[in-house]
Amino acid sequence: MSGEDDATRRAGAILTVDLAAIAANWRGLRDAGRAAGRQIDCAAVLKADAYGTGAHRVGPRLAAEGCRQFFVAHLEEGIALRRVLPQHPIYVLNGLLANTEADFVEHQLTPVLNHLGQLNAWRATAQRFNRPLDAVIHIDTGMHRLGFGAEEAQVLVNERGRLRGLRLALLLSHLVASEEPGNTINAEQLSRFRSFVRAMPGAPASLANSSGIFLGPDYHFDLLRPGAALYGINPLPGRDNPMLPVVTLKARILQTRKIDAFQTVGYGGAWRSARPTRVATIALGYADGYFRVLINRTHVMLAGHRVTVIGRVSMDLVTIDVTEVPEHLCEVGSLVEILGPHMSADDLAEHARTNAYEVMTALGRRYARVYVDGPDPEATTDSPPETTA
Repeated sequence: MSGEDDATRRAGAILTVDLAAIAANWRGLRDAGRAAGRQIDCAAVLKADAYGTGAHRVGPRLAAEGCRQFFVAHLEEGIALRRVLPQHPIYVLNGLLANTEADFVEHQLTPVLNHLGQLNAWRATAQRFNRPLDAVIHIDTGMHRLGFGAEEAQVLVNERGRLRGLRLALLLSHLVASEEPGNTINAEQLSRFRSFVRAMPGAPASLANSSGIFLGPDYHFDLLRPGAALYGINPLPGRDNPMLPVVTLKARILQTRKIDAFQTVGYGGAWRSARPTRVATIALGYADGYFRVLINRTHVMLAGHRVTVIGRVSMDLVTIDVTEVPEHLCEVGSLVEILGPHMSADDLAEHARTNAYEVMTALGRRYARVYVDGPDPEATTDSPPETTA
């Protein structure tokens, strides 16, 4: 048996990532941006390890599909992605931290500059290395997190010389409520961003994130910037999901037992049986990103049977009520579907009272990760990282 097979065989839970589905989602988003006949480019946001799916596999797959530009949040994410994408532009959204300028230059990464201090530091770096450096300017049009505020943006408009020595690769802003088409802040942000783009001619612009793509052509500008939708998260809450599902998560049954009526299960006795019950324990817990708040409020699928999660989610284990499932289907080692056709990340997020972004980015590092690609996929496995005591 190969090393990949061994890793899967030894794992308590297996996360399968469909690279072909991610590629198809990227194509669909790109084509949505081009529906009006413009040749708009479509980037990919790979922050948080490609939303938990593995940037080292997703990045090269999207590059092979034709994606030419990539975004991450942190410098270290950019350095890691550069190892597998030696040529493509990689933009770091969190910007330029003090004393990291040389790291950006060494790894050919482009900072998204969020205020004049970062701009000044990056321009000084270009002078120090005696060559022009790419720069992205982030304008805050209403999010009020990162980006040039209105006063600093006006300074930049009035004093274009502050960009001397830099190549302005992109102007961008971030939508506050793009998943709410009727929210008036979308149009307000669009107006503010348009005004800045007009005042800074010559540079490409980017405003639309995943949901923003579906707000229409006015929001598309030159570069689409999808993240969540690439990974199957619904960009249109309350409507049918236009994206293909990307991940399947299954956990193994470790043990089953029979308990009498009025017995408790798990920490704190938070669930009590109302009848004689068969309980199965599966290899999954909050250390794997299965939220503790899911106590008594969600379900899983076992051999086509919907099965209730009972008791508290613990660090490494979850208990389920398998009383109605035939015993031969509940053998030790049987796989229980946690995420998949019967439970999307959006569904689980609703149960956990959070959003699908948190569900995806919390996906645990202890899973064996299997990557499939294509209609008749050849699977490859990433082993869980080694740990030391």
